[in-house]
Amino acid sequence: MFYAIPLENKPSWRNPPWMTVLLILVNMIVFWGPQRSEEKAEERAARYYVNSVLPELELPPFVEWLEKTDPRRGKQARRMLPHEETHPQLLDSLQNDSKFLQKLQAGEVITPANPRHAEWKRDRQQYEAMRPASFTQRWSLDHDKGAEPKPWTWITAAFLHADTGHLLGNMLFLFLFGFSVELALGRGTYLAFYLLGAVGSSLLSGWAYAGNGGHGLGASGAISALMGMYAVMYRLRRIRFFYQLFFYFNYVTAPALLLLPAWIANELMQQWWGDQSVGYMAHLGGLLTGAALMAGAMWLGRVKAPETVKSEMATDDDRFEQHVAAARKLSAAMKFEPACAEWRAAAALRPGDTDTLRAWFNTARLQPAGEDFHQAARRIFRLPATDPDTLALQHASYTTYLDQAKPGARLKADDMARLARRFTRVRQFQDADKLCRVLLKTAPDHPELADTLSVCANGLLHAGERDMAVGWLPHLLRIAPNDMVTRALERA
Repeated sequence: MFYAIPLENKPSWRNPPWMTVLLILVNMIVFWGPQRSEEKAEERAARYYVNSVLPELELPPFVEWLEKTDPRRGKQARRMLPHEETHPQLLDSLQNDSKFLQKLQAGEVITPANPRHAEWKRDRQQYEAMRPASFTQRWSLDHDKGAEPKPWTWITAAFLHADTGHLLGNMLFLFLFGFSVELALGRGTYLAFYLLGAVGSSLLSGWAYAGNGGHGLGASGAISALMGMYAVMYRLRRIRFFYQLFFYFNYVTAPALLLLPAWIANELMQQWWGDQSVGYMAHLGGLLTGAALMAGAMWLGRVKAPETVKSEMATDDDRFEQHVAAARKLSAAMKFEPACAEWRAAAALRPGDTDTLRAWFNTARLQPAGEDFHQAARRIFRLPATDPDTLALQHASYTTYLDQAKPGARLKADDMARLARRFTRVRQFQDADKLCRVLLKTAPDHPELADTLSVCANGLLHAGERDMAVGWLPHLLRIAPNDMVTRALERA
């Protein structure tokens, strides 16, 4: 997986990117308005379904249908069938399988010859009456075989989202790329290019996924068009950006145009080997459309390449290097208090730089009663990365902090929960266990307590530490009785 986020520009509120803000608001209103209302109605209908006779009568023949038409999904559905908690997922699959649903509603699956036909017909009619009028399916792309063309969905699908995470992730990227492109194009041209990017995305995804079933939705295709516009607009100008390649991430400065082939290669690679539920061809269609639109606009002289100016990020880099150099010089002179101040300033400029945080922590530990020791420790404990080096740094810093902090360690409940889960991942079970017990005693109502205990118990169980894992069963029965780990411990 590859992400690249430009860090070169910041919004100018003297000329605010109002069209980008408006697009974000429209996406949010659609999701938390009609889409959310539809989702709640679907949930009510699904609750009725699982408590009716319908799962008993409909799901077994549906699983048989899947085994014949899609053996891979059929095998998975067969494993899910005996478990009532998975019936909502099977129902969702059934409702999205248009061919089976058509046979079911036509009475070809539960026939009048079935002795329970009257029961089935009564509950099926009630379920259908409870289901809301389709909104998301009506306005999203339809990839079913033989689906009727709906050209308006080439645009409307770009304002629909599958869930909150899908929406918020897209809106973040819309803002990051949108404000730069909007300021370069002007609001009217920007909106037109955004919508054309959505159309280009929909056309390629419609061609690539035709007959695969399901629906296409999301702003990511139009946002990919903005990414293509951004890369072409800045061309060979060196842009500082953050990137993530699988589990590795860093900052780098490179010509903006290099991002375009990198993004295109990533979408093609993900299409071949990635999650097939993601519309990578929609992203690719947006990238190509946006790049072509911006190239055409620049060729016609409608858009000029942004002038090269010294960025604020470059100034931050200079100040960061100055603070690091000063901190090292002061540390060599054994002036630890001012050295900590310099490390603190450097960490403020690059809060995710582990080398800086490690140096600040190691300098501050020489004065274990000082505030810098506590601050540096907290900053390390709150690093978001989960790579082995970061987890090792967090654990080593934790043991040092716990041993040396004066008058004692000052750990917040959020930090304890986070560290307990992370220490479980690196099999530091003793420290994870201690943190869980302190968290249970000092913050019994913490919102992440149940999840933390579940993660720790599950880690112990998989590591063969059955007795330690079962020791958490009474607490899990009290705060998370329906959790899968709790049920696994009951059977252990």
